[in-house]
Parts: sequence; C-alpha cells; structure tokens
Amino acid sequence: MDRRTFLKGSAALGAAGMAPGLAAPALAQPAKVLRFVPQANLANFDPIWGTQYVVRNAAAMVWDLLYGVDEQLKPQRQMVESEEVTADGLTWTFRLRPGLKFHDGEPVLSKDVVASLTRWMARDPLGLMIRAVQTELVPVDDRTFRWQLKKPFPKLLLALGKTNAPCAFIMPERIAKTDPFTQITEYVGSGPMKFARAEWVPGARAVFEKFADYKPRDEPSSWLAGGKRMLVDRIEWVIMPDPATASAALQNGEVDWWENPIPDLIPLLRKNANINVDIADPLGNIGSFRMNHLHPPFDNPKIRQAVLVGMSQEDYMRALIGDDDKLWKPLPGFFTPGTPLYSEAGGQHIGKGNIAAAKKLLAEAGYKGEKVVCVVAQDQPITKNMGDVTADLLKQMGMNVDFVATDWGTVGTRRASKAPPSQGGWSMFHTWHAGADCINPAGYPGIRANGDKAWFGWPDVPPVEAAITEWFDAADLAAEKAAIDKVNAAAVAGGVYVPTGYFLGYQAWRKNVTGVTKGPLTFAWGVSKA
Repeated sequence: MDRRTFLKGSAALGAAGMAPGLAAPALAQPAKVLRFVPQANLANFDPIWGTQYVVRNAAAMVWDLLYGVDEQLKPQRQMVESEEVTADGLTWTFRLRPGLKFHDGEPVLSKDVVASLTRWMARDPLGLMIRAVQTELVPVDDRTFRWQLKKPFPKLLLALGKTNAPCAFIMPERIAKTDPFTQITEYVGSGPMKFARAEWVPGARAVFEKFADYKPRDEPSSWLAGGKRMLVDRIEWVIMPDPATASAALQNGEVDWWENPIPDLIPLLRKNANINVDIADPLGNIGSFRMNHLHPPFDNPKIRQAVLVGMSQEDYMRALIGDDDKLWKPLPGFFTPGTPLYSEAGGQHIGKGNIAAAKKLLAEAGYKGEKVVCVVAQDQPITKNMGDVTADLLKQMGMNVDFVATDWGTVGTRRASKAPPSQGGWSMFHTWHAGADCINPAGYPGIRANGDKAWFGWPDVPPVEAAITEWFDAADLAAEKAAIDKVNAAAVAGGVYVPTGYFLGYQAWRKNVTGVTKGPLTFAWGVSKA
C-alpha cells in the first residue's frame, strides 16, 4: 500500500469515529470557542527571535503593529493615529492612537514603541537597513515618538507593516529590552487576543483569549490592516502533525479549521457536505532548499550550482502536490510568478534534473565526501516531503548524506547555529516562503546575501546586494524591473538558495465557520462560529 492510499484510508476510518488520540469534545463546549489546527507546533513564542510562520501567525493575534499591510500590500495605520515627515524625508514624527492598552492593563507608551523597534531592527533585514541610516529614535511624549534619519528611507512604512517575519510587533518596554538574540519569556501584547500561557503545552496546544480592552479601528479589516474584530471568545490551537488525524477531526467536528490540509486528502474533504475547501493564498508559496554557506560542502559556490543543476523541481512539486498540475509551476528564479517584478533572468538551468551535469560540477569543485547534514522536520508535510526528495537527489549526485529527522521547532532552533555541522550545526534545511513575501526584496529575507546580516545560511554574494540597493533606489517600475533581473541572475549564480518550485496550498474549515479569508497568514479577526 502506498503512502497516499494509506493516508486516505486512515482519514476515512478516523472520520467514522473519534480521531485517534483526541479526547471527546465536552458536551457543554462554549459556542464561541474556535478550534484550529495550525501548520506546525508552536515550540517557541518569540516573534522577533526567529522567522517561523507558525510563530508569526500566533503573534499577530497577541501583538499589534504600528502599520499593517492590506490585501493590496499597502501599509495602513494600525496603532498609529498620524505621522508627519519633513520635506527632505529625514525626520518622521508619529503619534499613537489614544487608549491603547497592553494585556497587563498598562498603557502603550512611546517608550514601549522605541524599545520594540530597537529590538526588531537588530534581527530584521529591512530593520538593519533602517538602523544603518538612523540618527536617533526617541520618545517625544507618551504618545509621540520621532525617528531621525541620515538619508531618506521611502519604504519605512512598508517595513513597519509587512507580513513577513520578523514583523515589527510592539511589546512593553521591559520585554522589548530582552537581548534580540535571546528568546523572551513573557508574552504580553496589545493585540486582540491574550496568550493563555498557563494552558500552553508545546506539542499539544496553545490557547488565545479575547482581550476585552482591545479597541479595533473603525475601518473594515484587510489582512493586517483595519479593524481587527474578534468574533470568538477563545481560540484553541490543537497540534496535529499527522494529516489523517487532522482530517478525521475536521470531518467529525472536533476541530473547526485546518490551516494546511495536504492535497492527497482534499478529494475526501470535498465529499463532506459540512466542510469548505479553498486555496489558502492566491499568491502561493516558493519552496526553499536552504544551504549553509559558512561550512563545507556548501561554502563552495560550484557545489551550490551542482544542486541547482541536479535537482528536479517537478520531483519536489509532485512530492508536495501530487498529480494536480494546476497547483504548481516550475520557478527559474526567486520572485512570485504573476507579480510585476517576476524574473527568470539567469535561471534557465534551474531545476532540470541534470544529474550528470551535477556530478561533473561536484568533481570540478573537488568535493571530498564531506557529510551533508540534512535537518528535516517530519511534523511538517511540506518539509518532510521535500526532505525525502533531497536525500535521494544528493545520494544520486554522489554526496555523503547525514539525514537528521526531527521536528519543526528543533529546526527553528538549530538553523540559528553557526557551528560546524559536525558540532551540532547543519548543512541544509527545507522551508518555504509565502508568495506575498517574495514580490520584491523589501520583505524578503530569503533573497538577501549580506553575510552575517543575512538570513539563516548567511550567504555573502555582493552582486546580489548591489542589485538590491539599485532596486531600493529605482525611480520607476522599469528601473525596478531592471534591478530585479540583476538580483535574480546574481542569486542564481551565487546559489543564495535553491528554489524547489512554486505551489499553491489549501485550507479547510467547517461550514458553520464564516469569515475565513485568503492571504499569507491565517487572519483570526472577522471569523465567527455558529
């Protein structure tokens, strides 16, 4: 029996009774409790320390933003009431909305904002760029703060409101003063939901409760912008790494919403009259094979090129999607298909599955049989399936594979280590980037190649950074497109990372749940349950 047949059979069997390992729901369960199956375990909860989407998604309920991008990817005021910028673009003055309050009852003050932005700037690629041109960031009074720059930074508001992690979430000053490279241990925000820390059981569940003192904006909600109105009193994240178990629980009504059902189970879910299934995000995702540029073997650019040449994007996408060709496409580059800056420059040889050429490049590179420590999360279907393809690929190429099967929380911690692979470090891991994060370099840490300041893997490819600077300075769309062509070609040549293909994913929810929207994260506001 193959994997897909087993999954479908297990899911159908579970749907006929209670999902394995899940207690029966209480008969008197409150009507305003939403039970949600997230993409992965919430193993840690510091939205600045790391960049995992599962942490960002939970954090968006607990912490608020000064600005938030809407579904048009335009930043709109969120915690901010007003802003002023001088004609030379060097001085920004912001005023907070009145009445903002943290979950511990304390008011949100300018000093909290300054401390939060300072911590965020130390970890975020755009934040680092702002910090490099910053003269000062200071409170003026309790509701006003001023940002003085040495040179204009036109994309400042986008940086403050972007969807990609780490987002510029605002915390109390005492928490925000935690070293940016050390995880916080107190989870107090001013967002629409409070984190019920006492009920947090990593690997099992996380609980969020409606914050009664939250004051949503008057505008309709749109992604991270507008009025974040909570229509349920409590959201329970139920961790279910096994897709068949999650499918059975959704069909039985034991859970209400499943963030990322695997394609194999979609036909079964569609047959259930009580379930809605839809594409989660029309901007899709880019699969990522992330290499460690600091240590052998991937410190050698020719070996990185060997992987780009030897891998087959179709193999990766078939492992993720199955036979539905409408859900994926080859990607000879790094930017989201169908968006204005999409580019294929320099990417003609990516993902063709040319093993012979890959072996030749390995030999020319002088590969000495160094271990490739592949750290692969097994509780994430996306990473697990890609990891299986990678293990086979590297062995076919003649590389020495050390396959480390682990969980997504461990990957999130281990990938931050710069230690050699033989000393607890890593050679590669898999992840994916939401298409909304990959439309340009502003909110796209995966494309950056500025060494120690870059995302995990720490690529140092100066031509990429020079082209990104050219994009930031571009005066019009034509100039931006020309710069992005240079970025794409340089990222291919330098092997910043290996794009495994472009794919769409699903979400599924019970029909008594309304208000579910499409986008790069699961927006809990506006969602109700009958």
